Amino acid sequence: MNAHIRVKICGLTDPEDARLAAALGAHALGFIFYPPSPRSVSPEQAREIIRQLPPFVLTVGVFVDEELDAVREIAALAGLDWVQLHGNESPDYCRALGRRVIKGFRVQGEETLPLLAPYRGAVQAVLLDTYKPGTPGGTGETFDWQLAHRARDYGPIILAGGLTPDNVAEAIRAARPQAVDVASGVEAAPGKKDPAKLRAFMEAVRTAGGGG
Repeated sequence: MNAHIRVKICGLTDPEDARLAAALGAHALGFIFYPPSPRSVSPEQAREIIRQLPPFVLTVGVFVDEELDAVREIAALAGLDWVQLHGNESPDYCRALGRRVIKGFRVQGEETLPLLAPYRGAVQAVLLDTYKPGTPGGTGETFDWQLAHRARDYGPIILAGGLTPDNVAEAIRAARPQAVDVASGVEAAPGKKDPAKLRAFMEAVRTAGGGG
């Protein structure tokens, strides 16, 4: 594994997929708590999968404009290490959670970068995804990776949006993020991972020439 790059595999719904991702070296696994998503799970489902993971694999819950108390309750019930927010949550909301927070932003262009500034100090990392009207994330489409490189001024960057085994090495070299995040790019179907794609993705990150 590239020593500088962390990998998050998101949209997990199956214990076997989660165990394989962990065995292949994924640093974090993501669980979506947003019912419109085909990858959404219940807190109980997530808890059961998380109970089967080996030590030192981080778990991340993905939420969209959820009530503060609901996020806290789900995070406690499922056993989440991090919370990832993909709605219009304010910096004050992020601070009020009392947990480690990743704030997702949908990148349209240059105009997105100033939106990150108020979150400096309120969140522990920023995730950049591709803007698509009416979709909070998980578009399966890429954006200009040079914008992600410039966004590093605002804190640790997690690069998402259309990453696949075929393009992740190029994305790492262009954006030089702290981490990459993939869901649809390693799937056989929404919520079900493809073991061959998972292996190929992890190998591509391992051999990428990028860095932190």
